[in-house]
Amino acid sequence: MPLGRHTSFRTIVKSSVLLLGFLSAAAYVAFQARFLIIGPQLQLTDESELLVNRRQITLAGSAANISRLWLNDRPIFTDAQGNFKEALVLENGYTSLTVRAEDRYGRETTIQRSYVYSPASFQLHKPEKAQ
Repeated sequence: MPLGRHTSFRTIVKSSVLLLGFLSAAAYVAFQARFLIIGPQLQLTDESELLVNRRQITLAGSAANISRLWLNDRPIFTDAQGNFKEALVLENGYTSLTVRAEDRYGRETTIQRSYVYSPASFQLHKPEKAQ
């Protein structure tokens, strides 16, 4: 009978090692696939005000897990770390911009921002009277 106990203990150990190996492999695959699962990531670092008094602004941000990136349907590019920086000329009044990113599976993420260009008003000072 001791041989039977020993055999069942070996079976339990083998099964446990195989199960642990399978769970470890599954966890590793899930960890490596996390970026594929969450899709494209897009973040703007420029937090400009809605009301702007300069004609040109610089839009900066970062993108991850993307294959293509657009600013108002115009392709833009990132550096090796995923950062981008683009100049944007504002129209008189209201300007809306859209940054859109797409990954290789066709999933998209979009950020929209709006700006109102209002040039600084110049106030003419009346000359003071000499006394």
